[in-house]
Amino acid sequence: MDSFFKLSERASTLAREVAGGLTTFLSMAYIIAVNPAILGAAGVPFQAALTATCFGAALMTITMGLVANRPIALAPGMGLNAVVAYTLCLGLGVDWRVAMAVIVVEGLAILLLVLCGLRKAVMDAIPSDIRIAIGIGIGLFVAFIGLKGGGVIAANESTFIALGDLTSPICIVSIASILVAILLQALHVPGSLLISIVVATIVGIPLGVTPMPESWSFGLDFSGFGAPFQPDPATGSPAIFTALVKPALLLAAFSLFMSDFFDSMGGIVAIGRQGGFVDKRGEIKDLQPILVVDSLGAVMGGLMGASSITTYVESASGAAAGARTGLSSVVVGLLFAVFAFLSPAVGMVTGSATCGALTVVGYLMMESLGEIDWTRIEHAFPAFVIVVGIPFTYSITDGIGLGFISYVALMIVLGKAGKVRLLMWIASAAFLLMFIFA
Repeated sequence: MDSFFKLSERASTLAREVAGGLTTFLSMAYIIAVNPAILGAAGVPFQAALTATCFGAALMTITMGLVANRPIALAPGMGLNAVVAYTLCLGLGVDWRVAMAVIVVEGLAILLLVLCGLRKAVMDAIPSDIRIAIGIGIGLFVAFIGLKGGGVIAANESTFIALGDLTSPICIVSIASILVAILLQALHVPGSLLISIVVATIVGIPLGVTPMPESWSFGLDFSGFGAPFQPDPATGSPAIFTALVKPALLLAAFSLFMSDFFDSMGGIVAIGRQGGFVDKRGEIKDLQPILVVDSLGAVMGGLMGASSITTYVESASGAAAGARTGLSSVVVGLLFAVFAFLSPAVGMVTGSATCGALTVVGYLMMESLGEIDWTRIEHAFPAFVIVVGIPFTYSITDGIGLGFISYVALMIVLGKAGKVRLLMWIASAAFLLMFIFA
């Protein structure tokens, strides 16, 4: 095990990998309940969506651990599942099996780019200051997700967001999780983020924040597997045929492609900074196998009826807890498989319980802020746009797109267009088209 996962080489231990895996799993376990609920609006049977979510996440996360040997976990992507339910199925009126076929189409497109080396080339074409900014922006985004989920910040009609009710039980649990996480982090206690999640979950029981399981469901439903090749009720032919012949669905596939492509790219950079496999210039070590598995996740997610399976930025919490190898990913994958049978237990871990872990991860991801050259406006301003754009738009893809476009625009104005790499031109043009038409 030590030689296969390179535990000693990466200064890690079995205990650290297990703790990191548990931390990552608890930080993203909400997807087990949330994904079936969202896909249910599209007509996917709840138990089928739950089974596909758990086994899809398990399969691809274990694959990432064994093939890429990095602490990266995958699961059906938030946002991508909403596109499936609300844009494709409810908006365009297609059957959920057709929507899953669209996911397969966009996943195959990304996989093709990876195998041709173009996805890595796009990442290499991004200036280092902008790569650094992506990780920082995602750090703020992760903290924002944690604070929002814990009720510490809340919606406000006048100011959009405001401080939540700090005297409410939800906020009390969230504050407890933040205090435990940051105090243990300051004391260099191993597994501090995991401990904060467990402590907050326990504190939430008497306060009525932590829901107790009412029943235990052991049933599995594999009816969603192979959805793209099941008949489209509207035509009677395989759903994949409908996905390939309707122009509106191909446009939707392009939008999903852009979101999947750049969300994963940003997530990998952010996790890599915490996991020690990204250097100061934002270069990712052994990138190709990571990209292959991540791209394959979209294809497998569509085939299993789970929506696109993608890299989860919450994996940074496991990396921050000490995970350095793919062994932690194997731990996460096994937990997903187990909780396909014990899904009600996942509901005990609330947004308040994970608030501290995600907030501290956001703080840790800010450490590279000083590495950006703020004296060069053509790099500094796009970096700023990305840092604020990702949390302000609540979208990694939109934040990156705005940063790319502003970078190219500034380089043109400053007479430095010749220094912009071809793939940055192409990526920026694609983002512009996405913003205009999608």
